[in-house]
Amino acid sequence: MSASYDRAITVFSPDGHLFQVEYAQEAVKKGSAAVSVRGKGIVVLGVEKKSVAKLQDERTVRKICVLDDNVCMAFAGLTADARIVINRARVECQSHRLTVEDPVTVEYITRFIASLKQRYTQSNGRRPFGISALIVGFDIDGAPRLYQTDPSGTYHEWKANAIGRSAKTVREFLEKNYNEEATATDSGTIKLAIKALLEVVQSGGKHIELAVMKHGQLLRILNPEEIEMHVSEIEKEREEAEKKKAPKT
Repeated sequence: MSASYDRAITVFSPDGHLFQVEYAQEAVKKGSAAVSVRGKGIVVLGVEKKSVAKLQDERTVRKICVLDDNVCMAFAGLTADARIVINRARVECQSHRLTVEDPVTVEYITRFIASLKQRYTQSNGRRPFGISALIVGFDIDGAPRLYQTDPSGTYHEWKANAIGRSAKTVREFLEKNYNEEATATDSGTIKLAIKALLEVVQSGGKHIELAVMKHGQLLRILNPEEIEMHVSEIEKEREEAEKKKAPKT
C-alpha cells in the first residue's frame, strides 16, 4: 500500500499517513543517542559520541551546538540537515536581538525551528529535515527550559527526554528515575543524564559528550576527565547498592 503514496510528500495515504515524514523519523532513530535533563538551575545535554577515523579531527564532529548565549541544542539524525537548521536558527536569534534588543526565549526559537521543519512537509520539490532536536536554555526569568522537536514540525516541553538510537529505552529509564530529589543538585542532574546515556553506550565515559548550561553563563562542554570522574562515582554507587541487596550469609 505504501509504495503508491510515499513518492510525493504532499499526498496522504488513505489511512492518514505522510510516509516521507515517517521515513524522516526513521532516519532520526538511526542517529546517535542524545539526552537532556532539566534541573533546578541547570540544564544538561548529553550525546553518544561515535568513534572517529584515526586521522580525523574529532572537533569537527559536533552534536551539541550553541544557537545564542542563552540557548543551545543537540540533535539526532542527518548532520548535513542539522547544519542548515542550526544556521537559520542562529540568524533568527541575531535578528531578534537587533529588532527587540532582547535575546530570544527558548520557546520562541523552538517554534521557529518547528515552523521551518513543518514548511518542508507541505510543498513539492522538498523533503523533510531528517533530524530531531533537543533545545535547552534559560529565559530572562532564569527558569531552565527544555523542548524537543521532530521532523513533522511538532514541539513539546519536557523535564527530561531522549532522541536518536534506542530513545525509547533511555526515555523509560528517565521516567523511572527522574524526580525532584535526583535533580536537586547540579551534580545529581549531570549524573542522571550520564546514567541515562549509559543505558545505550556500552564503553563508558569515553563515548559520551556532555554539556551544561546555567543561568547567566555560557554553555560549557565537560572535558573527558570530568565525565570519567562522574562515571566512576556512578559505578561505585551501583556496586554499593548491589552489596546492600546481596543476601547476608
